[in-house]
Amino acid sequence: MIYRFSSFTLDTARRELRDRDTLVALEPQVFDVLAHLVAARDRVVSRDDLLEAVWHGRIVSDATISSRLNAARTAIGDTGLDQRLIRTLPRKGVRFVGAVEAGDDPPTKPGAETGADAGPSWRAGPRLPAVAVLPFTNMSGDPEQDYFADGICEEIITALSRMSGLFVIARNSSFTYKGRAIDVRRVGAELGVGYVLEGSVRRSHDRLRIAGQLVDAVSGAHLWSDRFDGDLHDVFALQERVAESVAAAIEPTLQQAEIGRVGRTAPSRLDAYERLLRANAHLSEFTGPGMAAALACLGEALEAEPDYAPAMAATAYCRAQCHFQGWAEQDDHARSAAVALAWRAVERAPGDAQVLWMAAFAIWNMAGTGRERARDLFRRSLLLNPNSAMALTLAGWIETMCGNGAEGRAMVARAQRLNPRDPRGWLMSGVMALAALIDEDDAAAIDWAERALAQNRRFAVALRVLAVANVRLGRLDPAREAVAEMLAIEPHLTISGFLARIPFPLEQTAKLYAEALAIAGLPA
Repeated sequence: MIYRFSSFTLDTARRELRDRDTLVALEPQVFDVLAHLVAARDRVVSRDDLLEAVWHGRIVSDATISSRLNAARTAIGDTGLDQRLIRTLPRKGVRFVGAVEAGDDPPTKPGAETGADAGPSWRAGPRLPAVAVLPFTNMSGDPEQDYFADGICEEIITALSRMSGLFVIARNSSFTYKGRAIDVRRVGAELGVGYVLEGSVRRSHDRLRIAGQLVDAVSGAHLWSDRFDGDLHDVFALQERVAESVAAAIEPTLQQAEIGRVGRTAPSRLDAYERLLRANAHLSEFTGPGMAAALACLGEALEAEPDYAPAMAATAYCRAQCHFQGWAEQDDHARSAAVALAWRAVERAPGDAQVLWMAAFAIWNMAGTGRERARDLFRRSLLLNPNSAMALTLAGWIETMCGNGAEGRAMVARAQRLNPRDPRGWLMSGVMALAALIDEDDAAAIDWAERALAQNRRFAVALRVLAVANVRLGRLDPAREAVAEMLAIEPHLTISGFLARIPFPLEQTAKLYAEALAIAGLPA
């Protein structure tokens, strides 16, 4: 359902609030409070009504309810004093009093997607993957576990809703399939989604096993599956842990599935979103030619849609990776242009978590001044989506570089715990290697660096750590081998050039780094 009031549009299916054309970032519970008040605008909503609708009967404090209500007011430009749209009736409750126009989703434009390869209807609309989380099956034989199974799904829906690059079908729609035998292809067609998440809950004595699987609703292929075990002593903590892990694992899985789909599409038919996906495929190669191909795709995406913030942020991110790895010479003008593009992306999409962390990485690595603002962008990104393994890893990297090793390691450890099979695990290991090196734990630094290089031998950070740690342990041969690999990736690399382009707030660490690399044979 779509509700329009004042200058705002509230889309409950896509869980979006827009102020004219600007997306307003909302925490999931704040969105649920606002949506419930708007839908029930013909009556006063009591505290118990909110508890049932938003917290599904869980007991929470009055302060929690008030904070969510105040956040909803702030999002729509209202205050507790003005009460222009949300009015408090003492000892009775609250009511949405603004004029509302309600309607269904706008019809799909004729001819947007036709033909045998058109795919599900959601692809004719916003070019983002859509997923439905179906009620998990209670296989324990205990009807009491229905509440737990439903709670798991609600937590997963909330966690997935934080992902800016994904549409999540609302609980009221997906839960209509509870207790029914289903065919995922039919569910996909009926709900207009490309992907379906289903699962089960099984109890044995005081232990619970939760299994989940992500299925392509067009082909029926299984894309991801996992299981989680826990005890009944703290079911809410178990629900939260499962939801966080599922969200972290599904994000890269869906991206790979979308890349595979676009790979079968004729280039002449690609829109900006699909060109962005192709760029992501090249970016994942993590090579100089791959980055060049990614930038070409991103240029085409921005030519098709000049204000497309995800493509802006990805372009700045690619240029920062090329700069960081030494894959492309970039003068002051080119770096300034990339930083400006990153900030433009942030201005266009301040509520997009992925845009924020990509822009933050570019600004940190390429800005001459104002680099510290990148840390604020990372924090904002993690407030929007605390389950993004990449945002956690890169934010942990920056905190480590700033001397906050404990905080940096904690962020990366959380990313590893959320998604231990993440295809970008080499990046997580690289940050851990750097943290160990800064702590002068050279044996651990070598161990982490080797883990990173086992997955990605082109990762410059891990090679540098390997060289420096081996020098400090008096092992010159493996240190020289690491430098030789660095020069094979970047033949013209020098110590001065490396220090000039790598943001190293820890001056003493940078000096020790340089001295060790010189001993290992890197030219001055």
